[in-house]
Amino acid sequence: MTDTRTRLLDAATDVLLHDGAQSLTLEAVAARAGVSKGGLFYHFPTKQALAEAMVDRFVAEFTTALTEAGDRPGAATRAYLRACVSETHPGPGTGRAAAALFAAALVEPAALEPLRRCYDRWQHRLEDDGIDPAVATTVRLAADGWWLARLAGLAAPSPGRHEEVFAQLSALVDEAAEA
Repeated sequence: MTDTRTRLLDAATDVLLHDGAQSLTLEAVAARAGVSKGGLFYHFPTKQALAEAMVDRFVAEFTTALTEAGDRPGAATRAYLRACVSETHPGPGTGRAAAALFAAALVEPAALEPLRRCYDRWQHRLEDDGIDPAVATTVRLAADGWWLARLAGLAAPSPGRHEEVFAQLSALVDEAAEA
């Protein structure tokens, strides 16, 4: 059985994705999770605390992917690319955590501060990935833009093109690792 804190975070994500950022209230999250308001307040006394916890969960998952990448040249850059964009065209419902993260940031902008600090650490990790730092940064920025385009529905690559672009970025990392 899922612990209450996780259920509340999942419920907040669900509220944001189905009802919009304007609907993210502590009452709505408690109701969606099937938890009393007192139970919610025990874990998240404010909406900002809830938004910060959503960001923290996202950061932890992403950091784990980079930490477990290994130390071969380009390994962290490849892990970053895969963490941002799947190798195959995503189906409906993917990106739930990311969508929730940014919706939470719109509701409580201060919740993004830990993410800003993490991006600095992630960038340093990529620059120390055993490949040309300019290549690692190029791949990161392409992956970030691609991820954001998918999230916002801004002409993300279609099936087929998605796989081609992923292969191109992967090849860029491979070539840099062999140099």
